[in-house]
Amino acid sequence: MVTHESGGHHHPPSGFIRKYIFSLDHKVIGLQYYFLALFSVFLGMALSMLMRIHLVWPDAKMPFTPGGQMTPEQYLALVTMHGSIMVFMVLTTAPQSGFGNYILPIQIGAEDMAFPVLNMLSFWTTFVSLMVLVSAFFVTGGAPISGWTAYPTLSALGEIAGPGQGAGQNLWIIGVAIFCIGSLLGALNFITTTVDLRAKGMTLGRMPLTVWAWLVTAILGLLAFGVLLAACLLLLLDRVAGTSFFIPGGLVVTDTPIVSHTGGSPLLWQHLFWFFGHPEVYIAILPGMGVASHVLSTFSRKPVFGYKAMVGALGAIGFLGFCVWGHHMFISGMSPYSAFAFSLLTMTIGVPSAIKTFNWLGTLWGGRIQFTTAMMFGLGFVSLFVTGGLSGLFLAQPSIDLYLHDTYFVVAHFHLIMGVAAIFGIFAATYFWFPKMFGRMLNETIGKVHFWFTFVGVYSIFMPMHFLGLAGHPRRYADTTGVNFLAPLHPVHYFITIAAMITITAQLIFLFNFFYSMKAGQRATENPWNATTLEWSIPSPPPFDNFAGHIPVVYRGPYEFSVPGATDDYIPQYLAPERVGKAH
Repeated sequence: MVTHESGGHHHPPSGFIRKYIFSLDHKVIGLQYYFLALFSVFLGMALSMLMRIHLVWPDAKMPFTPGGQMTPEQYLALVTMHGSIMVFMVLTTAPQSGFGNYILPIQIGAEDMAFPVLNMLSFWTTFVSLMVLVSAFFVTGGAPISGWTAYPTLSALGEIAGPGQGAGQNLWIIGVAIFCIGSLLGALNFITTTVDLRAKGMTLGRMPLTVWAWLVTAILGLLAFGVLLAACLLLLLDRVAGTSFFIPGGLVVTDTPIVSHTGGSPLLWQHLFWFFGHPEVYIAILPGMGVASHVLSTFSRKPVFGYKAMVGALGAIGFLGFCVWGHHMFISGMSPYSAFAFSLLTMTIGVPSAIKTFNWLGTLWGGRIQFTTAMMFGLGFVSLFVTGGLSGLFLAQPSIDLYLHDTYFVVAHFHLIMGVAAIFGIFAATYFWFPKMFGRMLNETIGKVHFWFTFVGVYSIFMPMHFLGLAGHPRRYADTTGVNFLAPLHPVHYFITIAAMITITAQLIFLFNFFYSMKAGQRATENPWNATTLEWSIPSPPPFDNFAGHIPVVYRGPYEFSVPGATDDYIPQYLAPERVGKAH
């Protein structure tokens, strides 16, 4: 049993290395994760921009390509690395490991995470995984071409399967496996911290919805990343040890029979991967749901509508997320009866999602809404979550998915629901907790300019992709100029590429605001948003041990706004009942 006395306590660091590099402080580790994700997201956007330019101007001279001309294999390598970096190093890392590490212990009244050394190791494991993943660009053959899903047999056969399928694919597998280990370490820490280190009075029913979201996400990670780790090990054995987990017999590649393998099943990889892959969607987006709930309540000056239902919906989404992996495999030849079951379960997951959406609207209804930048990104999250979710209803039908599965419709759907919705959650969290992390305010005017460019931009990029998919435009094609029926769709690609250029450039506005405000932003007051949770009871940035040895006592729930009879429109969790002002 880890307690406040036994867990999460260690002495202040005495040197630069221990304080900023191999730190045991959850706040420093949270920032390390955040900056790793910040580097990764700009790398991922750069790769996507190269793809978009090549799609519109296939003969353009491109950097980092032999002879300046991008080959189809190099395009597929960009697709693979863009997806892998964004999914693992950004969407999984920033919302959970970044903000969760920094904020969760403070919100529950803990001095640190339960296992500080494990926390440090989880970050550096993740850092090593990023380095291994990126190193695939620099080996003979380059990065792999098998996509972020790495389907066998393309990913399992080795160099004979094409450029990047030798050392590059090995590095991809090893990098992802290392990431799984770091994520498992982090998940254990999050669960133990939340269960055992809550302050006096911080019952489960008084935890902020952000904490609930991080807890459910950690449980998903603990169950899902172990499966992906095992799958990566099996795939690596197929490649280097001669096993045949995923490689069937009778294969002929470029007129060469593959006689050293027999009896494997490529579909086994799909089952293992998507058993991880669909919960991964919720690992990326559940923290954003928690942040959106938290921010919408704070800036509408109202309690969260249906707190218990919101908690139940988080749990239901987490549970059902493990029951629907087969909807990624409708075209794999599965039994129609299995497809029907997965389709029904996929539609069922819309129920808790709808509960959350209507409760967000209920929270806003009748509130005194303050349109801060954090609030606008929170509202943007809700908008993108609903829009991306609606397109998922079509893909949940096997008969419709047969047509849409390999088209840009799917690209548009998962970028909206998993990609930019989660990114908007990250932005909402950044603008909301920046004063807590750095003691200064981000510039609100610049922030709102950044919001509008980003909000309009992502819809301009991904809404037209739905129409490309409905027109039958296949995804993963490096060059469509030779496909006659796609010629009328080229102007749509041109529009998407220009929108992507503007949207990506607009992120430099955020980058300037972020680093300028770190040094020269307006100094934040102790509680600039008049919020109620425990992180606003201590100085900004927080001291080393968060509460200076005085662990708070929690007296009420996390969203006590506009309480009838109170003088202020908010009552903090840590304020004793006798200190609450009464209106006369």
